[in-house]
Amino acid sequence: MSDAASSALPALRLFKGQTVHARRVPFEQRFAYELFMVDVDIDRLDEASKASGLFAIDKPALYSLRTKDHGARETGQLRPWADAQFARAGIDLTGGSVRLLALPRHLFYKFSPISLWFGYDPEGELHGIIYEVNNTFGDTHAYVAPVANSTDRHRVSKAMYVSPFFDVSGDYLFTLTQVKDKLRLIIDNRENEQSIHMATLLGTYEPATSGALLKAALTRPLSSHGVTLGIHWEALKLFIKGAGYRSRPPAAAHAQSVATPQAMSEPKEAHS
Repeated sequence: MSDAASSALPALRLFKGQTVHARRVPFEQRFAYELFMVDVDIDRLDEASKASGLFAIDKPALYSLRTKDHGARETGQLRPWADAQFARAGIDLTGGSVRLLALPRHLFYKFSPISLWFGYDPEGELHGIIYEVNNTFGDTHAYVAPVANSTDRHRVSKAMYVSPFFDVSGDYLFTLTQVKDKLRLIIDNRENEQSIHMATLLGTYEPATSGALLKAALTRPLSSHGVTLGIHWEALKLFIKGAGYRSRPPAAAHAQSVATPQAMSEPKEAHS
């Protein structure tokens, strides 16, 4: 994947889209909800915070990004953490930019099941991505992958407890496509080569104006809150249907895994 104009991107962009989740076994269950995310250059946070009076970095606003919600958490230092993750996967950005796509805090609340970190070289070519996966229990795990084409697919062993209705087993197949201002991500959880759960993120980037932020607040008033409510509502329905409950195991010894490239054979996407 490449984005030769990455260095010319604004410090802050908005991302509006939809996520669809589809459970395959032992029964079918699907749900979908609208998403509103922010895309920031982590080296230009001061500039990003000045893009609109409705957005702030590390202080209250209608929408905000709190650096301690991501990466190393306790330090709030985003760039050193990102560089360390990329380096462990053999990805050298040589000082290029890193952008973070994540759900923002909205009226002091934040939960983001996944955040994406895009690592570029100085010429603006995308070299790597970090899929930072979080669960509702406060755990986080970084799946890091090299990137080379407009559509990339990577495989990695599942390493973190995400849902009480799935074991920590099998693999993730990440299929990422970025074309101009559009992005699509498919996360296919497979066990014995059978797809047991699939999540899809699809959306479009747009300029970060105060009008767009206000519109998001009016049209997606529970974007971040709704993610958490949706997760628990769907979990209740799964429990009622008889899905087996798995106790939360101890956290993995390492909070990072390196994904390996896979031949492209597009998985069947989840639809609402």
